Amino acid sequence: MRQDDFVNVTSLTVENYLKAILQISLQSNSEWISTGELAKYMDVAPGTVTSMLKTLKHSDHVEYRPYEGACLTESGKQMAIRVLRRHRLIELFLAQTLKLSWDQVHSEAENMEHAVSDFLVDRIDEYLEFPETDPHGDPIPSIDGQMRRAYPNLTNLSDCQIGIPIKIVQVTDQETEFLRFLSRSGLTIGSQGSVTEKNVEAGIVVSEWNGQVISMGVHVAENVRVVPVNN
Repeated sequence: MRQDDFVNVTSLTVENYLKAILQISLQSNSEWISTGELAKYMDVAPGTVTSMLKTLKHSDHVEYRPYEGACLTESGKQMAIRVLRRHRLIELFLAQTLKLSWDQVHSEAENMEHAVSDFLVDRIDEYLEFPETDPHGDPIPSIDGQMRRAYPNLTNLSDCQIGIPIKIVQVTDQETEFLRFLSRSGLTIGSQGSVTEKNVEAGIVVSEWNGQVISMGVHVAENVRVVPVNN
């Protein structure tokens, strides 16, 4: 491998780890995450994560404590936000201009996010008229590195009260099969409906959307985030 290739691979790996730490932190609402959480998210061995966290600590991108986990330093957080901004703007660009479906844009953005320049990303942002969310409802970081929160009163579908009119505004599980399941069910960002039944013993949430009744496991419904329709 040439030196330039090695540097590119190393940079890509660093960006992927920093972005993963940021995303886990946002989902868990906690700055510190465990090595086990990160290993599961990255689908790698815990030992691999530990080695990488030591490297990131040495480069001052993370704070790392054995047996406790890691959190991003300010420089690591800003780098992670920049990568996340690229990723989500690329997703929206592909969805709006090439009409790729929301289950296709994620993997394509993963491939492109490390290659595009900040200049091009800013032009994409301007072309899309400075959007606040991507095709999955995830907030797009602003140009000055601030994390937006488009909806202050988000609730998981699994936690909704029965009969309250709701609207889907975010889907946190972006695995292809899950997104395709939602699409087959007629659900997307903006769909309106309500929870009609909760079976605690069976762990099932039943909801109705435009006359279609859909059953989901509680853990599945946790990945669909909604707000009251009047918001």
